[in-house]
Amino acid sequence: MKHGFIRVAAATPHIRLADCSYNAERIIDFIEKAEKQDVKLLVFPELCVTGYTCSDLFLQDILLQRAMEQVKKVAEATRGKEIAAIIGFPYKRTGRLYNTAAVVQGGKVLGLVPKLNIPNYGEFYELRYFVPGPGKAVKVDFLGEEVYFGSKILFECVDIPDFVFGVEICEDLWVPLSPGNTHCLEGATIIANLSASNEIVGKAEYRRELVKSQSNRLICGYVYADAGEGESTTDIVFSGHNLIAENGVILSESERFKDEIIINEIDLGIIQSDRRRMNTYHLQAVDSDYVRIRYSMQKEKYELKELDLIRKIDPSPFIADDSIDLNKRCHDIFKIQVMGLKARLGHIGAKSAVIGVSGGLDSTLALLVTHRAFELLGLDKKNILAVTMPGFGTSQRTYNNALSIAKCFGASILEIPIKDAVIQHFKDIGHDAGIHDITYENSQARERTQVLMDLANKHDGLMIGTGDMSELVLGWTTYSGDHMSMYGVNASVPKTLIRSIVKWYADTSENKEISALLGDILDTPISPELIPPGEGKDYQRTEDYIGPYELHDFFIFYVLRYGFSPEKVYRLAQTAFSQKYDKEEILKWLQVFYRRFFAQQYKRSCLPDGPKVGSVAISPRGDLRMPSDAKAKLWLEELNSITL
Repeated sequence: MKHGFIRVAAATPHIRLADCSYNAERIIDFIEKAEKQDVKLLVFPELCVTGYTCSDLFLQDILLQRAMEQVKKVAEATRGKEIAAIIGFPYKRTGRLYNTAAVVQGGKVLGLVPKLNIPNYGEFYELRYFVPGPGKAVKVDFLGEEVYFGSKILFECVDIPDFVFGVEICEDLWVPLSPGNTHCLEGATIIANLSASNEIVGKAEYRRELVKSQSNRLICGYVYADAGEGESTTDIVFSGHNLIAENGVILSESERFKDEIIINEIDLGIIQSDRRRMNTYHLQAVDSDYVRIRYSMQKEKYELKELDLIRKIDPSPFIADDSIDLNKRCHDIFKIQVMGLKARLGHIGAKSAVIGVSGGLDSTLALLVTHRAFELLGLDKKNILAVTMPGFGTSQRTYNNALSIAKCFGASILEIPIKDAVIQHFKDIGHDAGIHDITYENSQARERTQVLMDLANKHDGLMIGTGDMSELVLGWTTYSGDHMSMYGVNASVPKTLIRSIVKWYADTSENKEISALLGDILDTPISPELIPPGEGKDYQRTEDYIGPYELHDFFIFYVLRYGFSPEKVYRLAQTAFSQKYDKEEILKWLQVFYRRFFAQQYKRSCLPDGPKVGSVAISPRGDLRMPSDAKAKLWLEELNSITL
């Protein structure tokens, strides 16, 4: 698929023990279905051609011979198809028996990968039959066909960039040093695991976490196929617990005790982006003994398709889906903000904190953070100086909310109207106060910052910045105005997450007055309130000027976290917001995003300190080192080439 997506699947066919032809037919059925759904990698369970629980039947020549013949038959069934399938079978060679995975594609057996770690404890007694396979690959004769046999094999599809997979078999995942470790260090982006993991109480949760953590630690996609119905239930039961994971996230999970196929896309772009970013990943020792088997879709010119995505693209990537997870995330972020401010106040011996309160989301969260930091330091909340500075566009609603929320938290309130000072400033610089341009707006922001800075000096305190990461990325700040502070508690918190944290605080507060106030603040449209509302004029809404924050936060995540191309970001946004915004609107605001992001870097190059709370941040001291004069040309050209 285009843009780095690869569609993968894990399937559990219903099998009959020792009935190799029946099992092969069920495997072929799944291959046919998966091929029609554009799956490019299909993984089956361990020893699925014979069944995992054949026990001493593995010592029967006829079973071993028929198993190899059926592997050949399954391989032939892939002729003319794009899909690569991995099936498990017992492979006999030179008087030894190996628990093996056969990789088949294009009518051929591409390679044979043996299990390295043979369990012989508890309910497992594989050493009775199998021996560990060789690490280094050797050429073997497989029913008249020369193929590589060994663990150190990678399979590379020449038609799909970055699609490289390696194979593990069941226990290989559960040991301290799995084959997947070296597979990934050698370049594998996806690990396939053929498994027969029986079900006992609590094992499903452990299995899920194991797959999840392995994909996270190795920065890879992980496709796990588990044995299910049809295996012997003499002593154990198998549930067909299939999993598809990517970088620590479970993308798909089958319903246990129900043989089925699960399909999803792994984003190879995410994997490669994280590996590039994490420089220590490539500092690990690598193994030069690997064999790389390259295969193609057997077409003269292979065209990557842009299919509708199965995987869910979350429109709010900074916000957890699950309410429990979201509450925990909000709690943790709030705690990080609080502890960062607490440490700074204690370090400089500040006796007070000065905050400009506007009745908006950002200044409200800054006040909540400061209040909690003062509690932890044992400082008098009266030393929190909440300053409201009404200007030309201040509404009664925000003014009242600013005063009320400051009062609820025991802060000292100071009201300093700025109109007269700004009018005098207009006279000093020769600006017509009737012209509501950028000078008119920014003069108010700078006047407010000057007041707050000087009050901090006067009261031996720290001026707390309120601006959020979304505003800073877009440059929606006044240079040397609200752009500047002595410590920016919201500097790495995007606008959508600011809203979630304030809502979390409101929902968990035992004070009904505070909850009600925060609820009204959440319902207030986002506005700089710098232009006075006139007759026939609407309220000044920020998102009318720069676009919806939910879109921009989505762009921020995929542009800064993964460095995706504009075309891919646009495609992801279309998928995520298909029910809310049309293609033209998404493209319009994405163009605005890139223009502003590149043009406003000079503001981000001199940001004050502030706590990092997530994987995306813009501190010039490490998180975003970008030249202030970089051009947006390449990015905008790609967007301009998009046909709607």
